[in-house]
This record gives sequence, structure tokens and C-alpha cells, in this order.
Amino acid sequence: MKSVTDWLGGLSGPVVYAVVAALVFAEDALFFGFVLPGETAAVLGGVLAHQGSVSLGWMLVTVVAAAVLGDSVGYEVGRRVGPRVLETRSLRRHADRIGRARELIRRRGPAAVLLGRFVAFFRALMPALAGVSRMPYRRFLLFNAIGGLLWGVGFVLLGYFAGAAYTRVEGTVGRTAALVVAGLAVVAVLVHYVRSHRREHAREHRHGQEHDQGHGDG
Repeated sequence: MKSVTDWLGGLSGPVVYAVVAALVFAEDALFFGFVLPGETAAVLGGVLAHQGSVSLGWMLVTVVAAAVLGDSVGYEVGRRVGPRVLETRSLRRHADRIGRARELIRRRGPAAVLLGRFVAFFRALMPALAGVSRMPYRRFLLFNAIGGLLWGVGFVLLGYFAGAAYTRVEGTVGRTAALVVAGLAVVAVLVHYVRSHRREHAREHRHGQEHDQGHGDG
């Protein structure tokens, strides 16, 4: 990630905003989240804000706006194209996960848009599914905006404060120790993410079993 940060840091401020916005936007509007999760771009934006390459305030505005706008475009794609959008070659490989996403949006309605914002696969797909299901746009936009605000601010600030912590440690105990601390922090975040992902998968698996049992009883 450091090489990407260095590359972005060498660009002019407006270009940095544009690159980060494009990555966040494309995740939801064009399903690019399968290639590069949008939170990576948001965290990088926060790191660059800490380095002084860009303004923290404007980076927050950029990421939140790109997230909300990208979701809105994804919604329109789903609404206009319909179920055919789920039949593309890149999505056919994820039929099971798409099925779980559709079940989530059926059970939770607009709240699924907010909840899906914090799960990489669902974040890239939920706006289109909301459009396919003909969810009223105003209702979608409300939950989309809340989710985009919480997600965008959270991940940009994560990058900003992670950069601040790295700088403080590096200045007091040297680069090697700073890298060790940064590595431990990354490991801790990954462990938390994996555990959360496993818990979510276990819940979905249990729900699937209950669903199958219900059909069996019927």
C-alpha cells in the first residue's frame, strides 16, 4: 500500500481527489469492488490527508459524495437493466452470495442498503439489487446517504489517524519499531475483519439451514 500512497502523494491535490473519488464511485456504480475495495481508497485518502497532500475536510466530502453518487448510479443500473444485470459473466460465479444478498434485501428492505455498505461484496452489489427490486428511490437514498456518511467518514479517519500514529512512533523509536507497530495494527485489523466475516457467514449458513428445514417441514 505504501507504493500506492507514494504514487498518489506525488500527484497534485485535485488529481488525488479525482483518483480517490473515481475508485470509490466505481466500486458501487460499476461493480469494481470485486477488484479493489472502496475502503482501500478511502483509507489511502485519509493517509494522504495526514501527510498534508490534501485537506482532510475535502477528502471526507469527496469520499462521502462519491460513495452516495456511486450507489445512486448502481441503483439506476439495476432499475433500468433489471435482473439481466445479475447475469453477467463476472456475477454468475457469485450466484450463492447474490442469493444471500437478495434474501437480505427482501428481509431488511432499505436497511439492507445501509448494512451492506460495510461488507465489501454486498457494498458493490446492494445498490443494483435495490434497483432491481424497485425499492422507492427516496427511501433508498435516505439509507444510502446514512451508510455513505458513516462509512466514508469512518474509513477516511481510520487512514488519517493510522498515519498520525505511524508518524509519532517513527519519530520516537525509529523506523523499524514503527514498522513493527504498524504491522501489528494491520494484523489486529485483519483478525477482527476475518472474525466478523466468519460470524456473518455462520449466521447466513444457519439462516439457510433454517430456511431449508422450513421448506422440508412444509
